[in-house]
Amino acid sequence: MTTTEPRPSALFVCVHNAGRSQMAAGFLRELSGGAVDVRSAGSMPAEMINPTAVEAMLEKGIDIRAEQPKILTAEAVEASDAVITMGCGDACPYYPGKDYQDWELEDPAGQGIEAVRPIRDEIERRVRALLTELGVEPVA
Repeated sequence: MTTTEPRPSALFVCVHNAGRSQMAAGFLRELSGGAVDVRSAGSMPAEMINPTAVEAMLEKGIDIRAEQPKILTAEAVEASDAVITMGCGDACPYYPGKDYQDWELEDPAGQGIEAVRPIRDEIERRVRALLTELGVEPVA
């Protein structure tokens, strides 16, 4: 009988789940080639994904248009090996015993594409480092 190692998992959390966390989730899905279970959520989700974040990700060949902001749940936290918060401060709850990281990133909300590109590129850099921490080789 063969046992399969469980796939690592990550949850990205920001207040609105409409920009930073969605970009991070898009990068992790793409760069892991499906080797990581990826979730994103928000403490107060927006109605839709930030269109400028969508545009910035499309420039990298990653389509997040079908994503919808989701509410943060205890179940999503419990199911994740790593929980990464993105500038939500006290709006993001803390669950003891989880591997937490806080990525202080500027909020892309209301900003033009020129301001969102550096945020996107910093998220990509951090996602690549997270893959190393999770022991997953990037596919691109």
